[in-house]
Amino acid sequence: MKKEYRSHCPINFSQEIFGDKWSLLIIRDIMFKGKRYYGEFLNSEEKISTNILADRLEKLEDNKIIIKVSDVNNLSKFIYTLTDKGIDLLPLLLEMIVWGAKHDKQTKAPPEFINRFISDKESLILEIKKNLHFD
Repeated sequence: MKKEYRSHCPINFSQEIFGDKWSLLIIRDIMFKGKRYYGEFLNSEEKISTNILADRLEKLEDNKIIIKVSDVNNLSKFIYTLTDKGIDLLPLLLEMIVWGAKHDKQTKAPPEFINRFISDKESLILEIKKNLHFD
């Protein structure tokens, strides 16, 4: 079934995919924390509920931001990874990290990570992207 959008303004399009409080955190967990399994997402500090997690994973998969494949070592488990479309969110999430770190006095963002982004953004992006491909 084809999704209907309120408009095709790029901000609206993005908001309709990521406009909840969980989707970007799931992407963050895959992108920066190396989480790949359902149970790992449940253990995140924000404490997402199982029904919301299942819904958001399905929504991200439907929008081709992530893919779900069976774990060859345990066929009852699935591995979630970012698609190229999901990896394209990396610069956006990095900018959000820097903005959040600047404005949140209690940030958990390591200063060396922020400084590296500020001093050599392109190199950091390439390094992270390389680590996101699990081929």
